[in-house]
Amino acid sequence: MLEKQSFPIAKIHVPVKRAKTLDPAKVEAIAESMLEDGQTTPISVRADGDHFVLVEGLHRLEALRALGEETVEGFLVRARLH
Repeated sequence: MLEKQSFPIAKIHVPVKRAKTLDPAKVEAIAESMLEDGQTTPISVRADGDHFVLVEGLHRLEALRALGEETVEGFLVRARLH
C-alpha cells in the first residue's frame, strides 16, 4: 500500500517530454480549485538520488508551484524494471 507523503516542490524534476504537455489553462483552473478545496489528489514521483522525478500529476504540481507552495502531497512509487 502506498503511503501519502509530503515532497519539496523544488526537488521534483519534470521530464522534458512530460513538460511539453503542459496546458496553462488547466493549471489555472486547478490552482483556483486548490485555493478553495486544497490538494485533493496526490501526485506520483519516483526517487532519483536526492531528488524526485514526476511520474503523474504535472498540472497539479504546476498549480501548486504557481500558488507559491513549497511542498506537494504525493506517493513515492518504484520505477518499473524492464
